[in-house]
Amino acid sequence: MPYSEAAPLPVPEPASVPEPSAATAGVRLIVTDMDGTLLDDHKRPPAGLREVLGLLGERGVLFSPASGRQYATLAHEFEGFADGMVFIAENGTYVVRDGEELSSDPMDPDVVAQVVECVRRLVAGGADVGAVVCGKRSAYVERTDEAFLAEVRRYYRRNVVVDDIAAVDDDVLKVALYDFGSAERITAPALAAFTGTHNVVVSGEHWVDVMNRTATKGAALRRLQGELGITPAQTMVFGDYLNDLEMLDAADWSFAMANAHPEVVGRARHVAPSNNDNGVLRTIARLLDLPVSDLR
Repeated sequence: MPYSEAAPLPVPEPASVPEPSAATAGVRLIVTDMDGTLLDDHKRPPAGLREVLGLLGERGVLFSPASGRQYATLAHEFEGFADGMVFIAENGTYVVRDGEELSSDPMDPDVVAQVVECVRRLVAGGADVGAVVCGKRSAYVERTDEAFLAEVRRYYRRNVVVDDIAAVDDDVLKVALYDFGSAERITAPALAAFTGTHNVVVSGEHWVDVMNRTATKGAALRRLQGELGITPAQTMVFGDYLNDLEMLDAADWSFAMANAHPEVVGRARHVAPSNNDNGVLRTIARLLDLPVSDLR
């Protein structure tokens, strides 16, 4: 669903958000994760999003969603006010602005087949896991039960059921695995053979992504900063989970959400209110001194 305005949320003042200053006024790029960060636990957009984006645009500040979600999904969610916005999609493997690809990092098809085979062995051993092969044009799945497909549709608007996900004709950006149990405890350890050559990142309680070693949200952000001539001191980043760590490192103004994974809290320079407390927009409005009418 495209974003719509929600009722404002009462939020306490963030305990570790710094005071506005000349340094925060110099921010030119704001990058935020989506699930667990910008969106609340019900996947709803925060109050005041349209107003904040409008004010940022007036000041020449670029806003960039950075997510494990598919580009088509992100573009749909920001439909109506995505002009000029940079989408860091598929955990940094695909970066798009105004429909034009800025960068991508496709995987070797042989590696994709090896990951798929590993998943099949997990399933044969009794694990409740499904794989999504994430291409530029679409996401591809073999598993057809509604419980799994419902989770796929949440993040991959364009998805196709095929007979063999190891043989799709597309540039594969990553292989995402949905574990109905614990991704960190069950699926990620089973992919240990790939950690020496590829990024195996736990991107949520139930999701693990396998990508090229060179592919992270942080790597995509650093390329974007270089292309735009924007420094880490001019960059503000928000995240909550382990796939956000590298992009937090790329910004002087790095914020873990109050609900973030402990490792993320330890890596960020500051902590923002939780995703359920409109933490991203409240922090932006405070530090950039934005006159937002519906944030208290």
